[in-house]
Amino acid sequence: MKRLLRISFNSAIFSLIPILSWFMLGLLVDKNLINVFTLTYPLQFIWALMKSIFATGANISKEKDKNNNAVLSGMTIGMIVGFIVFGIFAINVRKYIEFMNMDYEVYKEFALYSICQLYIQLVFSFVLEKLYFEDKEKLANKYCMQLNLLNFIILILSAIILKNKMQIVVVTLIAILIYTVYVTIKQYKKFRFEINIINCLKYESVEICNNILFFLIFLFGLSNALQFGEKYVLALNFVALITDTQWDSFEAIKTVAKIDISKEEFNYKNHKMNAYKLLGILLTTVFIMLVVSLKYYDLDLKITAIYLSFELINFIIYPIYSIKTSYLQLEEYEIKVTSNKLFAGILRMIMSLLRSPYCTGMGQVTSSLYQFITVNMIFHRNFVIDKNGIVIKKGEENENICT
Repeated sequence: MKRLLRISFNSAIFSLIPILSWFMLGLLVDKNLINVFTLTYPLQFIWALMKSIFATGANISKEKDKNNNAVLSGMTIGMIVGFIVFGIFAINVRKYIEFMNMDYEVYKEFALYSICQLYIQLVFSFVLEKLYFEDKEKLANKYCMQLNLLNFIILILSAIILKNKMQIVVVTLIAILIYTVYVTIKQYKKFRFEINIINCLKYESVEICNNILFFLIFLFGLSNALQFGEKYVLALNFVALITDTQWDSFEAIKTVAKIDISKEEFNYKNHKMNAYKLLGILLTTVFIMLVVSLKYYDLDLKITAIYLSFELINFIIYPIYSIKTSYLQLEEYEIKVTSNKLFAGILRMIMSLLRSPYCTGMGQVTSSLYQFITVNMIFHRNFVIDKNGIVIKKGEENENICT
């Protein structure tokens, strides 16, 4: 549980301080800037996609393939590929903003800031993932806290002192880039360029498929939903702001599960119990943020409640199918669970294209319920869980089995 909380806390800080930054920019510079969070939300899945391949996949490869060069090789390739991909979005920022049905003149500087920040955070996430797999969560937390506080302080001070939006953006990005380069260089040592990209893709195929689909789902789904008017944009953005940090924190259950599975130290009962303890903490923070933030927005409460209900349903069922998916992924069932994830993503994408302001939420719930049912079927067709929480392949089980 301690490891889960440390990694979850780290993810929360990684997400919470940027969210607070958007709140403050809305107050100090332009009230519309808080919507940049939703504007660039689809690009977070490009970030997650590259992290899965070049960080998580590479670290799992180090453990399972006994390749000590995989991690630094993955980081190096990831930095190059990430620079190219996010560079393309930065160069075409006007087309991106207009595609999302938002005003280019209002959002251009801080949309560019958000894109560049995502690339810097991608490089930083490579460092954090490496430290997690080395059981150095405390050091990772230290780095994460320092980077995000630096980002927040420089950004807010620049917003107070400087009047030009581009100056605010440039000063802040330079500061966090310098720090990220510093901690990244510290991770490097002499290594041979050697990595099995196919294995990295295999170990993370579910997440890779998931992130590609999520990028497309939110790119088209949000573009669709944002056409229905300001009250829907505001409610959707508000719910995203009070739940996104919690979702980022919740991802820690998969990180910890993958670490334990790859090291053959996995216990399903412990992981499930710890995941729901974490869920209780995260839902409490959602409620606190809701109460504290509500007075600052002129929200349609009915619309907001509908968007929030979608999130709560997903929070409740996510731990079970997420943990079991991670286990199946790393125990030679990657084709089945990846295919299943692909179908769930396509289902969600179709729902997200419906002519409704609630299309993204409807798609999310439909996809989650489908995965909850099908992943449990695949898992229990092939494995049983004994009374101690140990997962055993069917045909090899002992007498004492718990369902």
